[in-house]
Amino acid sequence: MLRLTTIVSALALSAAAAMAEDITVGVSPGEHAEIMEEVAKVAAPKGLNIDVVEFSDYVVPNQALNDGDINANSFQHRPYLENQIKDRGFELVEVGTTITTPMGVYSDKVKDLAELPEGAKVAIPNDPTNGGRALLVLQDLGVIKLADGTGLVPSTLDVTENPKNLSFVELDAAQLPRALADADIAVINTNYALAAGLNPKTDAIASEKADSPYVNIIVVRKGDEDQPWVKELVEAYHSPEVKSFIEDKYQGSVLTSW
Repeated sequence: MLRLTTIVSALALSAAAAMAEDITVGVSPGEHAEIMEEVAKVAAPKGLNIDVVEFSDYVVPNQALNDGDINANSFQHRPYLENQIKDRGFELVEVGTTITTPMGVYSDKVKDLAELPEGAKVAIPNDPTNGGRALLVLQDLGVIKLADGTGLVPSTLDVTENPKNLSFVELDAAQLPRALADADIAVINTNYALAAGLNPKTDAIASEKADSPYVNIIVVRKGDEDQPWVKELVEAYHSPEVKSFIEDKYQGSVLTSW
């Protein structure tokens, strides 16, 4: 029986090796990169070898995917992808959800939003989707009011009520943690906060509400969505091992979508 089991195991490994496929997945630094490394560990025994490539901004991963330089990416939420497709004509599709990372408000100068002084400087991302998301967070927290009908991509021009005459500074999302030295507050995506050593649960003075529509997704080129490796990638991401890793490592600052 032991011999038969050994033979069956050997055949299974041989079959996995015969069907092995190599893919490259683009990610942003921080939790997206860390989680995808765990996904790669789960996928490898099943014959899917994942090369994880980090990109330092939010624009290049979609361009690289559209151009065929990578096979998939995992760094963005649905509204951002929709905006990129609209603005740049990318032929990309969502194939699975991943995590939700609530945006946080951080400050080296105040401990509560009520302490913001008149004319305070507020740093937000400079891309339309994440900048709009930051403004929506500030509206939900009662700091500003936006015009009706702006959807998920308002701009600073849509601010209709600004009681403290806040001044908005739009910066590359990756640079926002550094802006804390000058700005009164900065609204920062979780991956860049974590990469800068900020803890969203203990360092943020306020956070995005849990019912945010900004769930993150895995994206591939249109036409690849039915490829066998796509199914393997999503299943590896949605595995119990990866879920446990996320829950243990991030302690609630990163939430799973499955």
